[in-house]
Amino acid sequence: MRADRLLRILALLRRHGRLPARRLAELLEVSERTVLRDMEALSAAGVPVYTDRGRNGGCALLDGYRTEVSGLTPGEAQALFAWTSGTAAAELGLSGELSSALTKLSATVPAPALETAEALASVVVVDRRRWFAAAEEVPLLPVLRDAATRRRRLRLRYASAGTTPEGAGVRTVDPYGLVENAGRWYLLAAHRGKERTYRVSRIVSATVLDEPARVPAELDLAEVWARKRAAFEERAEPCTVTVAVDPAAVDFFATYSRFQLAAGTTIIPLGDDAGWPVLGLTFRARRAAVAIVLAFGGQARVLGPEELRKDAVDLARATLAAHGAAGYATTS
Repeated sequence: MRADRLLRILALLRRHGRLPARRLAELLEVSERTVLRDMEALSAAGVPVYTDRGRNGGCALLDGYRTEVSGLTPGEAQALFAWTSGTAAAELGLSGELSSALTKLSATVPAPALETAEALASVVVVDRRRWFAAAEEVPLLPVLRDAATRRRRLRLRYASAGTTPEGAGVRTVDPYGLVENAGRWYLLAAHRGKERTYRVSRIVSATVLDEPARVPAELDLAEVWARKRAAFEERAEPCTVTVAVDPAAVDFFATYSRFQLAAGTTIIPLGDDAGWPVLGLTFRARRAAVAIVLAFGGQARVLGPEELRKDAVDLARATLAAHGAAGYATTS
């Protein structure tokens, strides 16, 4: 990432005082042209770096520039640099501001603390997406951020679940704020005085209105989200199921199932059925249990409960009928 490279340039200049652009390029494994562009970016961000051309020239920090912040510990530096979410900042339209802020701050951090932060950044990768979930497109997130921070009303075209973008409905909302959960962004807002949650990837268009948003004076966004999340999770009906799985697919079945399991659930081995491992699982919702079993076709058999097995058979027959293959359906 460019932000990491800018931090390394500053760290190298602080350690060595002055370095030729060629040497910086070697250390960073980039071209000299890239180094010179980075020096220009640092200067534009307000960091007092300069480049002298000629035989004794090089890249350097301005002499006498204060480069340390009293009291900043290595752990604090790690929190500031290594754990800052570059992906979230980019989605919010703030990647340039984040890079600039970290660049400016790095010029004031004690060298040992900065080295510790860089070491952590090199061994930690944060992947916010759930397994088997595609990255969601959220191009309107910067618009929503702007409306929420300026407390302005929004006019949205929103495609609810099962609705195409062409059939999106229009509503005017008072934005409370934005929540990122497992790689998905949500807008918390009030519509006609009632709290609502909107999945940002389903917002087709958003217009910031020149009207003040009606936001409660004592609003606690984290508390609102916790309440909405708890209400959603309480609506789900966990479903415990016993499944026999083809030995060749059991590891993938377990991995694929885990992100749909109810909180606190583990996959329990229950023996075998005709040589197939039998697993006990509790899914967040009945539909999820049926869908995952059917996704494995003949490599997974529901042994119980009987009503869930019947659901799986009925859904399989409906799928065959919907695809013009009703003649292949058989009785149980």
